[in-house]
Amino acid sequence: MKIGSHTLKNKLILAPMAGITDLPFRNLCRDYGAGLAVSEMVSSNPDLRQHKRTLLKASHSGENGLCSVQIFGTEPLLMAEAARFNQQQGADIIDINMGCPAKKVCAVAAGSALLKNESLVAAILESVVKAVEIPVTLKIRTGWDVENRNALNIAILAENSGIAALTIHGRTRACKFNGTAEYDTIKKVKQAVNIPIIANGDIDSPEKAVFVLNYTKADAIMIGRGAQGQPWIFKQLQHTLVKNDYLPLSFSLRSQAILIHIEQLYHFYGEISGVRIARKHIGWYFKQLGFSQKQTQLLYQATTAKQQITLLKDLFDSFLNDNHS
Repeated sequence: MKIGSHTLKNKLILAPMAGITDLPFRNLCRDYGAGLAVSEMVSSNPDLRQHKRTLLKASHSGENGLCSVQIFGTEPLLMAEAARFNQQQGADIIDINMGCPAKKVCAVAAGSALLKNESLVAAILESVVKAVEIPVTLKIRTGWDVENRNALNIAILAENSGIAALTIHGRTRACKFNGTAEYDTIKKVKQAVNIPIIANGDIDSPEKAVFVLNYTKADAIMIGRGAQGQPWIFKQLQHTLVKNDYLPLSFSLRSQAILIHIEQLYHFYGEISGVRIARKHIGWYFKQLGFSQKQTQLLYQATTAKQQITLLKDLFDSFLNDNHS
């Protein structure tokens, strides 16, 4: 899988997810096999660049692989400027967000709302591609709603604009994350254009990964919610794609990954914010591990890093002892 001059080590990409794909999570997913990990979306509004949260989103110090930064906005010149700025900050790839269905993003006609305006899409793509020397990728949905699936039109615009790879989430903007993803549109786009196509949507198991790749003939797959609570899914997916069998992972390996992740959050955000941000990840981890709501609640009540990490270690030790007694 190639994106411009960059050759990825495999076909597995971590999707950009607001509030989730920060530096600690990107590094963890790459450690467990993701060939590329895309940052949280960063606004093209220059007034927000020095905001603390934006600075953290745009932080690439310690990035353990290619740095792909996703930008969003509606004005071609501002998007071009944002792309240049992020290239100067160390980005290896610029990704343009035209897939986010969030109300606050679509309310300003950004994200997937742009799919309604194909001429503006073309203007943004051409402006950004011309602004930087690094590859530019694009992430879209299949269309605005089921009656207006225009992913094929957008894909042709993207190819003509010099976009290096296109990710398609198999839902429309109107679908949000409801129902199930459809892959027919992705398959049609793959047959019609020559740029690499990345399939996205509901890929949460090795079986689904194999199916989506075989059905759509996509060049790669992007994992979003399927990685929440199980960053090690990339290791399992790669094993299945190469060996054609399932790779079970021990509780010890998974619990160690969780502890590393939580401690990295403290380091990255500081103790107060780190403890708070860790709670949502702990909830996802515990759901995957089958822990009870009562056990999760204990962790939610921890207010210091020491409390939180001690409770985690005690729960993991208790689980291992109970299952080896």
